Amino acid sequence: MRRGLRVRTFDEPREGRASWVAAGLVNPVALRRTFLSWRAPELLPIAGAFYREAGLHLGREFWHPVPLVKVFPSAKEAGEWRVRMNDPEVGHYLSVETCTDPGLQRVDQPYGHGQVKRAAWVDMVGLLNAWRDRWKQEDILEERGVRPDDVRQVPGGVDLYGHTAPHLVWCEGPFARIKGSVPVRGERLTVRLPGLGLGVLVHRGGFILPLGGDDYRVGSTYDWDNVWSGPTAAARADLLRRLHKLLLHTPLEPEEAEAFHVVDHWAGVRPTTSDRRPLIGTIGPHQAVLNGLGSKGAMLAPWCAQHLLDHLLDGKPLDPEVDLARFA
Repeated sequence: MRRGLRVRTFDEPREGRASWVAAGLVNPVALRRTFLSWRAPELLPIAGAFYREAGLHLGREFWHPVPLVKVFPSAKEAGEWRVRMNDPEVGHYLSVETCTDPGLQRVDQPYGHGQVKRAAWVDMVGLLNAWRDRWKQEDILEERGVRPDDVRQVPGGVDLYGHTAPHLVWCEGPFARIKGSVPVRGERLTVRLPGLGLGVLVHRGGFILPLGGDDYRVGSTYDWDNVWSGPTAAARADLLRRLHKLLLHTPLEPEEAEAFHVVDHWAGVRPTTSDRRPLIGTIGPHQAVLNGLGSKGAMLAPWCAQHLLDHLLDGKPLDPEVDLARFA
């Protein structure tokens, strides 16, 4: 649409789609090993510009810069963080400056914390709903599924339900059957914590994201087995135990799961890949795929879409790291 092209979207809302339950975190640093996320210096500004532009177009904000506080679980990790600050690439995004957010006083941090610069979160559900409303108004969204048998080849393109186009892009997420795709279930909670007053994103074996008022998003889990089971009691208990361990001065015992008021509990299936790189490319005449964005989808999606369009419309070569032909 930004290129002035005619577009039609077919989408059937299905249970398990990860985008509708995603926290929308955008973080340039892989916190487990304190490495720079794949191509973060290139992807981060593209993502920020894309979501800010969407906000201007749709009349509300979806891109929310937020301090990310990494709580060190040990003295060793605190020391490693300081060592990594000397790295010319990742060190640009790291800080040991003390965060003065008052809510951090309730967070257990015997070994201190560090901060990640230029982190943000995207109101993904709000964004998706706003786009859907706009596309319905413009009559370019049909809420229906698409099967390969529904697509008919015509000279110069494809025909789908009476609509013709030179390109059809499949964005099926975890529902696709593509070589290299590895679906992973993730679960998260929204909890109400009156009086916590936390205004920063906190990470320690999971995250606490302030949503405004007394509501916080807590996540997330990774499960490669029985991924379509939906929300599970085991994951709910695990997330609440992590939350209880992280917060000081809580009067409840870990097994008292309902002591934290759980507003909602969601599960979604992430479309990850075996090499943790996106899946982009053509699958036949006039048909292409955009998939495999995994848990970094909020940061990856704008660049991936732009890269695919550059390939389809301008003939630019695909980056071998994301070309789905690598699994052929």
